Amino acid sequence: MTDTTRRMMMLGAGGAGLTAFLTACASYGTPTTDANAAPADEPADEETSAAPKKKSSAKGKALADASDIEVGGGKVFAAQKVVVTQPTEGDFKAFTAVCTHAGCTVATVQNKTINCPCHGSKFSIEDGSVADGPAPEPLKEKKITVDGGKIRLA
Repeated sequence: MTDTTRRMMMLGAGGAGLTAFLTACASYGTPTTDANAAPADEPADEETSAAPKKKSSAKGKALADASDIEVGGGKVFAAQKVVVTQPTEGDFKAFTAVCTHAGCTVATVQNKTINCPCHGSKFSIEDGSVADGPAPEPLKEKKITVDGGKIRLA
């Protein structure tokens, strides 16, 4: 009976150690969305007897007015996971707001860099390139349109 108890204790301790190890490997910071999950604003494929909804206008909702983005700066749109910058007068750029290091959402745009609060990565407002690590890759560029003083995702 003592042998069985010892085996059970060893198995339990090993299981607890494995659980601790897997927990330690979990990501930290702002969680990113699952690439395979459908966006929350898209309805699931369901049969319904209701009339189909009208599609929104082709232009979509504006992120901001062009005048809201200062020259040499930018603005983070956390809900859309996008950061918009204006490196020079009238030249607007957009990048993903998800840091390439640990998946945190960047928080600020200051001193001509896009800044991640989790580990201090900084990215250029001109092209999204890494200005200061530990991020290993640049922010991916997003397509935007500027029309009638409004900035929209393309």
